[in-house]
Amino acid sequence: MKLQKLLALFVLISPLFLRAQDEERNKIPDTLPFSIDSLYREDQFYAGFHFNLVTNRPSAIDQESFSGGLNIGVIRDLPLNERRNIALGIGVGWSINTYGQNLFIGKNEDGSTNFMSLENNEDYSRNRFTTQLIEAPIEFRWRTSTPETYKFWRIYSGVRLGYMYNFRSRYKDPAQEVIVNDLPELNRFRLGATFTFGYNTFNFQFYYALNPFFKDAELDGEKIDLSTLKIGLTFYIL
Repeated sequence: MKLQKLLALFVLISPLFLRAQDEERNKIPDTLPFSIDSLYREDQFYAGFHFNLVTNRPSAIDQESFSGGLNIGVIRDLPLNERRNIALGIGVGWSINTYGQNLFIGKNEDGSTNFMSLENNEDYSRNRFTTQLIEAPIEFRWRTSTPETYKFWRIYSGVRLGYMYNFRSRYKDPAQEVIVNDLPELNRFRLGATFTFGYNTFNFQFYYALNPFFKDAELDGEKIDLSTLKIGLTFYIL
């Protein structure tokens, strides 16, 4: 519920900040001389929210309930041509994501990981895992911006490197609650391909993970290659 409330709050307040930004950028001072910045840089801060689709699921695993996330960060914009509409973006950011599904993650008495499908269990009220990451986006950027225009089309593509510094799996039913924070099978280093396109304030973003969440993990003899596709909106701010 906390993540859903954060998403709702972000959706409500983000247009206010973006509107204030546009007004400030287009405002010409009354008493100071106005000059055009021919060495401008674009989109150096970003914030977004997205829905997480769980992909590459074993046959006994299904996605359940709400799965979403937030991400924020800063990107250094490095124009590559004189017009400055082609650039390279390199940055650092943070994200939190939640994934609802019916894969139970627990611990056996010997400390090994217990992966189990909950497809025949209807008694549980919650089963999801949450991740928090430090990320490094790298983007190739094309846009229609000019020194005088702040509303423009953009197409950005690239990769995003990440390190999962926090993992939390939570299962709850009327009889027990199981929380797991550390797994030897966890693939903490994340790699994904990104694609962003849009105009002015609203930009659609897609992220496709190139490696699974778990390594050397099996469920009933079938490899657990759970991965993710993220679809959402990203807002860029100077």
